[in-house]
Amino acid sequence: MTRSERPADGALLATLLQARRTVLPRRLGAPGPSDEALHAILSAAAHAPDHGQLLPWRFILVPQPARPALAEAFAQALLERDPQAGSEEQARARDKAARAPALLLLVADERGGDAAIPAAERVLSAGCAVQNLLLMATALGFGSALTSGKALTSVALRTLFALQPHERALCFVSIGSVLTAKAARQRPAPAQYVSVLQPGVGTQPLMP
Repeated sequence: MTRSERPADGALLATLLQARRTVLPRRLGAPGPSDEALHAILSAAAHAPDHGQLLPWRFILVPQPARPALAEAFAQALLERDPQAGSEEQARARDKAARAPALLLLVADERGGDAAIPAAERVLSAGCAVQNLLLMATALGFGSALTSGKALTSVALRTLFALQPHERALCFVSIGSVLTAKAARQRPAPAQYVSVLQPGVGTQPLMP
């Protein structure tokens, strides 16, 4: 890459970053990404920072034939938390498994490999990986969302995905075509989240 190409590449990246937004699973529908597009989306995750090259995260694809099993795990997770949950509440829990055309679970390995690399760095690497994935999905014209919830720590879900004791389910990733879009939210300015170190004083706000 030459210096003359970098400003144009920066503008393209800025446009992509500004285009990425959360589109909740209920607003996503068919068509989902093709096998080729999904491969490109998943390949983007590999460019995340990875201290020690541990690959401390993985994605589990939940294909359509596996959605009924996930739906049942969601219902069982609800009953773990609330044994008195009624049939309507269980139905709403099950419904979450069927919304997005493409569904992935992001899992972080918090202890495997080099024990000197703390869990926080591993989760940070997973965050970078999933952001790369979301940006590639956006670049290919798809909407996406990250969703979490109490079901992620349930026995039912951990059993379904055969998670090891040192693994943590971080979130689900939903990808599909945008059926209905909401207006973009106002993003914070750097001055709202960046300060400048002043030795002997602490930190001072970044001037806008």
